[in-house]
Amino acid sequence: MCDVPALRFPEFSGEWKEERLDEIAELSKGVGISKEQLSEDGEPCILYGELYTKYKSEIIRKVISKTNIESSNLKRSKRNDVIIPCSGETAIDIAVARCIPFDNILLGGDLNIIRLHKDDGAFMAYQLNGKRKIDIAKLAQGVSVVHLYGENLKSIKTYNPCLQEQQKIVKLLSMFDERIEAQNKIIEKYESLIQAICDNLIEREIQQVTLSFSDFGQSYSGLSGKNAEDFGEGYPFITYMNVYQNQIIDSTDVGLVKINETEQQSVVHYGDILLTLSSETPEEVGMGAVYLGETYPLYLNSFCFGIHITDEAKIYPPFLAYYVSSQSFRKAVYPLAQGSTRFNLQKSDFMKKHFSFPMIEKQRKIYSILKAYSDKLIIEKLIMRLLCKQKCYLLRQLFI
Repeated sequence: MCDVPALRFPEFSGEWKEERLDEIAELSKGVGISKEQLSEDGEPCILYGELYTKYKSEIIRKVISKTNIESSNLKRSKRNDVIIPCSGETAIDIAVARCIPFDNILLGGDLNIIRLHKDDGAFMAYQLNGKRKIDIAKLAQGVSVVHLYGENLKSIKTYNPCLQEQQKIVKLLSMFDERIEAQNKIIEKYESLIQAICDNLIEREIQQVTLSFSDFGQSYSGLSGKNAEDFGEGYPFITYMNVYQNQIIDSTDVGLVKINETEQQSVVHYGDILLTLSSETPEEVGMGAVYLGETYPLYLNSFCFGIHITDEAKIYPPFLAYYVSSQSFRKAVYPLAQGSTRFNLQKSDFMKKHFSFPMIEKQRKIYSILKAYSDKLIIEKLIMRLLCKQKCYLLRQLFI
């Protein structure tokens, strides 16, 4: 391995040092804070799941959540700490590092804490998310849920220049993150606009028909019997986050999974509606997206289920992309969520539940209106992907 990166600022020279993580940092773990213990006021805190959903860049610039629980026995951050989840859906997903530039943030359970002795935390977060991502993923253990512990992380090799060079690299990458954040806000505005128009168009329909999903579709399960070693190569599969974050599945954003010829796994088809089975809050259970692509075979992650539309005289499949995010649908699904620390949706209960739908002709009309806005949203998301590709290039070139 080279002792310097492929791309470097001209004012720096000399070799980078190879150092094990346990040589340059103290590793520890957060202490449990549940979602139910979050509050409107209190002390700022971070839960492990928020690293997947709320904190998208390597540096946490503002802590979102708070809790007012008794905190004397809880773990607090020290400025420059790096955190990584202890649990995740797949091995590659778990390698998500974030730097906390604040003291005294309460850190929930299922968080690995890396407290560096002298290196820059943001630099380390960028390195762990980039060049070290595969190394970390290889250490994850588990089948349906994978785990990563401090003992596993100790052996990770890092490659580090002087502090001044670390900070200059961070400054450049932070500029990209700020542009990406601005693009995210543009996307969020379009999504809010589409949602508002969708709700208005559906709610003002006087003529509606009451149907259950079993009246026009047949359900199927996601991947089963897979472990961490099966992911990373093979056939494409739709990830949980692809279903959770989109109304129409992003065909370019898929994972890979090994499928043997003898396996009996369900395949996703054009027009299928895909829904999440579990989440940390009941409001987020049953989030859905429609697949309108042509990839075959294409599989579905194990934390979701799909519904193949069997009667298109009753439902227009593309319309479901918007319907499942409407306020009326979300309110109807909310009571079906079961659990305490994690909430689950029973597929059989969902399939029997009755919902009110516009007539089929109106479904087509509503879809055509919303698609015009969605096409513009697709362009904004493409810009986002290009920005992220540029960042990924820099993560490869600026680090060893």
